[in-house]
Amino acid sequence: MTITVCIGSSCHIKGSRFVLEELQAQIGKHQLEEKIHMTGAFCLGQCQKGVCVQVDGELFSVAPDTAADFFEHSVLPRLM
Repeated sequence: MTITVCIGSSCHIKGSRFVLEELQAQIGKHQLEEKIHMTGAFCLGQCQKGVCVQVDGELFSVAPDTAADFFEHSVLPRLM
């Protein structure tokens, strides 16, 4: 699985760094380092929706305070 977090200026202002850090923490917590590849992109083309997170090509809007919930409900089920 590949998770791409937008780190472009619009998403950066909306907290992409914190989203990225939380997703990395969740990957470590669940010991999924071998199953999930994290990457960044300077723009995913949906600046108005930011913070944009793409999971295997599907685009999501994630806020820093919803990143853990996003991981639990939108990422973990894809690995089952």
